[in-house]
Amino acid sequence: MPENTIIFGTAHGDLGPAPIRAAWILAGSPAARNRFLSGSADGTASTYIWDCTAGRFNWHYDIDETVFVLEGSVIVKDHAGDTRTLSPGDTAFFPAGSSAEWTVQTYVRKVAFLRVPLPRQVQIAKRIYHSFKRLIGAKGKNDQENAPAML
Repeated sequence: MPENTIIFGTAHGDLGPAPIRAAWILAGSPAARNRFLSGSADGTASTYIWDCTAGRFNWHYDIDETVFVLEGSVIVKDHAGDTRTLSPGDTAFFPAGSSAEWTVQTYVRKVAFLRVPLPRQVQIAKRIYHSFKRLIGAKGKNDQENAPAML
């Protein structure tokens, strides 16, 4: 399949078991499930649909994750002890290396956008490249604006 082929899918259908690590569970018996929806060609990004029944557990993020709550709700407590309830339509970003305590009172369903962060050296090189590109682009644009009109 060509790299630029658009792939369509659906969040409806069966979700498979995605058990929460037993050591992370703090209360209850939360049952989590997920389904892979899509992935980037370079393997650094993916999208999942995920749901979970009632329970309280820790979650440790080894990659960046942005969530969009579709149904139900979850109370998220960060490392400082601050809490926030996420309900349908809410989003949250959990950077790689962070952790949070999740309390699902009844049920939650979310879309999870996962991304492997680039190594710091690559991030720096990318910023330099884009800065250089903007500089050259701006210079090239100014050169075109100052060029004599063609008849």
